[in-house]
Amino acid sequence: MIIVTGGGQGIGAAIARRAAALGRPVCVNYRTSAAGAEQVVRDVREAGVEALALQADVTEEGEVVRLFATATDKLGPLSAVVNNAGVTGGLGRVIDLDVARLDTAYRAVLRSVVLCTREALRAMALSRGGPGGCVVNISSTGARTGGGGEWVHYAALKAAVNAHTWGAAQEAAADGVRINAVAPGLIHTGLHQANGVPDRPERLKATVPMGRIGTPEEVAEAVVFLLSPAASYITGSVLEVGGGR
Repeated sequence: MIIVTGGGQGIGAAIARRAAALGRPVCVNYRTSAAGAEQVVRDVREAGVEALALQADVTEEGEVVRLFATATDKLGPLSAVVNNAGVTGGLGRVIDLDVARLDTAYRAVLRSVVLCTREALRAMALSRGGPGGCVVNISSTGARTGGGGEWVHYAALKAAVNAHTWGAAQEAAADGVRINAVAPGLIHTGLHQANGVPDRPERLKATVPMGRIGTPEEVAEAVVFLLSPAASYITGSVLEVGGGR
């Protein structure tokens, strides 16, 4: 069974739909996007794979524990987790940063990854009687570029996600669990509109060497590759999906 956090919309929804190709049940986690999550579940089921939408705020420890326990009870043993949930905390320069929005972003971007990775390891680690498995964290090319003038705080949190990916992968390798990250660049999602800059992708398109904006489905392909047996010797890696930017 595969858990995709934040799977009710955007990149998470594309990942959940594409994960059906692996032939394992898919748990579509969401916090507020109930209708979107239920539509993703219908799409996965139409592909011939069992799926279930489960509401949980993955920034809260108790809800993460409940999510993993419920998903396992209803869909079977855990084999993979995609840590996709997150928010940017808004656009703005460091000099104007609002601490409350920073704390919200920290909980959604980093705390959720740490909590869900911990639960994934407790379920899948060979030393805990698990079968092994995979974790893929959704990072950002902003972790490398820094996000100056827009969202340095968000970029810094995604850099921390990369560091956690590298460190946790070293710990988990002997336990049969591979941990990697996928770092999207400019992608057509609702994130830009949510931040009040719907024109951002088109405005920055010229900075992408490939000359276009990516799609959630292209990010999903990279994630599913890392979840698949084709990536059996890959761990501790950050795969960028950013058109060269």
